[in-house]
Amino acid sequence: MARKKSKPLDAEFVMFDVVYTDGSRRSNRRVPTALLGGLDGDEPARDAIMEQDRAIAEKSGMPALEIASLTRSGKVVEKPGRKVG
Repeated sequence: MARKKSKPLDAEFVMFDVVYTDGSRRSNRRVPTALLGGLDGDEPARDAIMEQDRAIAEKSGMPALEIASLTRSGKVVEKPGRKVG
């Protein structure tokens, strides 16, 4: 019987969904796992993504957008339930 490959215990990157102040959204932005955790939690991800945005803006010639919110990709956000009746 063939063996399945084991998955790594610690991933190198964490994926984030970013919403900008103009309402646009970018999904699956990669942030190194080593930056996250500790007392700051996911806040260092904001700095890493802002740095990525600056590099992209510099290359494209367009201004970088301001980040409104960050959430980890794949997190389920519960929507308020509909009232029945």
